[in-house]
Amino acid sequence: MTKFTDLNLNAKVLKAIDEAGYESPTPIQAGAIPPALEGRDVLGIAQTGTGKTASFTLPMLSLLARGRARARMPRSLVLCPTRELAAQVAENFDTYSKHLKLTKALLIGGVSFKEQDKLIDKGVDVLIATPGRLLDHFERGKLILSDVKVMVVDEADRMLDMGFIPDIERIFGLTPFTRQTLFFSATMAPEIERITNTFLSNPERIEVARQATTSENIEQGVVMFKGSRKDREASEKRKLLRLLIDAEGEKCTNAIIFCNRKMDVDIVAKSLKKYGYDAAPIHGDLDQSQRTRTLEGFRGGELRFLVASDVAARGLDVPSVSHVFNFDVPSHAEDYVHRIGRTGRAGRDGKAIMICQPRDEKNFEDVERLVQKEIPRIENPLGKAKPAEETSDAPAKSDDKPKRTRSRSRKADKPVEAPAEDKQPQAEKAEAKVDAKTDDKAQPEKAEAAQGERKSGRGNKDEKKSRGGRGRGDKRGGNDNRVVGLGDHTPDFIGLSFRERI
Repeated sequence: MTKFTDLNLNAKVLKAIDEAGYESPTPIQAGAIPPALEGRDVLGIAQTGTGKTASFTLPMLSLLARGRARARMPRSLVLCPTRELAAQVAENFDTYSKHLKLTKALLIGGVSFKEQDKLIDKGVDVLIATPGRLLDHFERGKLILSDVKVMVVDEADRMLDMGFIPDIERIFGLTPFTRQTLFFSATMAPEIERITNTFLSNPERIEVARQATTSENIEQGVVMFKGSRKDREASEKRKLLRLLIDAEGEKCTNAIIFCNRKMDVDIVAKSLKKYGYDAAPIHGDLDQSQRTRTLEGFRGGELRFLVASDVAARGLDVPSVSHVFNFDVPSHAEDYVHRIGRTGRAGRDGKAIMICQPRDEKNFEDVERLVQKEIPRIENPLGKAKPAEETSDAPAKSDDKPKRTRSRSRKADKPVEAPAEDKQPQAEKAEAKVDAKTDDKAQPEKAEAAQGERKSGRGNKDEKKSRGGRGRGDKRGGNDNRVVGLGDHTPDFIGLSFRERI
């Protein structure tokens, strides 16, 4: 069996590894470290929880052991999709570089620019950053990337999902062409393949497991759920989650509960607290200090349930997570692999349970297609909804139909009989218009007919166009009997809409 001492790492790095309690590398580490030490580009593909972070951390530290950083010019760059993952990578560097005189800076959002600027101005050997904050510092003139010798993109497919690919391409353009590039991910989308072909030079491809595979020591299951009524569906789903947690009993020492939406994260966490479960939310809209405290509490065993969005699905290393509950079926099938990868890490057993509603069945089929196996069905603790509840509204709906039909037919018949004047010949209508202009008071019958025609909606359109909506006389409350905006050349049939009022 290969050991870390066989990988030609720096002696001080090996000492730190030994103090951390590690002897043998994982398959991805054994495959990626030798070519990385040789200065080659590396494309590493491995399922989550297999030690990808150490696969680039250890060779980088060995390569950077000699040399010194200059102000504002980092010697290496690590890009991560989320703040939590970037902070975790920084912790790995602290662990393995404690016997080396190397400096690092962590550039993430939610932290003051001033403190980060101080570190950059002193010069750093390792710069760990999220793409957005890195570009913010660059655009402020605080950062120069022309001295980067090693560049790492961690969780590259997550970068694609979060829309960071244009930023990644821009950052690549700011670094030297001669840099060494390391790409690591659990899945390899076509867009990622295009980027690797563009920016990596003859990379060593290490694929230690089929893409998007799940660990064999994770027991998986799915509950097919349908609410009894639409207005009760959300509360019944939260009740189902509590029953699933209770069914696991003492085996569920702690768990991460994943939701698709940030709003649902807050609602589920609040609901669990209400029923006496020790739970807290974590998602991108929370303050960074609160996210850090929540995550540290979960890692330290002070918090039992972490209700999270996909911000916690990638790269977070909490070795002893016993369960993962997917409150929602993920919209992207790849996220399922990353979510359940939070359990069953480092050879431990884990369990992942998902709740699937009828509207999620298409996404669920995509998940099964991706992992290439059928996920076992679990019996719903709530049972099936009663038939009476599902059909209780049916008679009311059937009674409403004829009422709506009769109501529409009465409305439809009304306008047909209203305009009696439409039956007049065209010649009589033209004569009526001339008479109305000369002496409308002498012809009250025709004036009344014109008023009835307006009520039936006959001339509203033309009147509104000529007067800008309602008539001027209507606005003032008076009787303005003039026809505005038409000359003598107006056709007779248009003038019918402008009969004067009494």
